[in-house]
Amino acid sequence: MNNLDLQQQITEELSTITVDNLKIIAEFVKFIKQKQEIDLLEPINYRRASGSSILSHAGTWEGDDLEECLELMYQTSAAWRK
Repeated sequence: MNNLDLQQQITEELSTITVDNLKIIAEFVKFIKQKQEIDLLEPINYRRASGSSILSHAGTWEGDDLEECLELMYQTSAAWRK
C-alpha cells in the first residue's frame, strides 16, 4: 500500500470517529511528529555494555561514605530477595 492509499484509508476511517476521539488522535499525531523530528535530529548510537567500562573505575572510590553506601546496598538487596 502506498502513501496516498494509506492517507485515503485513514481519511475514510476518521470520518466515522467521534469528536472526542478525533481530539485524542490529533494529539497522538502531534506526538508522533515530535518523536519523528527528535529521532531525525538525535540518532542513538547504542552499543551493548561490556562491563569493562565499570571495571575501569574499580578501586577509585572517592569520599568518606563507602561503608554507608555498602550497608544501604546490603539492606536493599536483602529486601529484594524476600
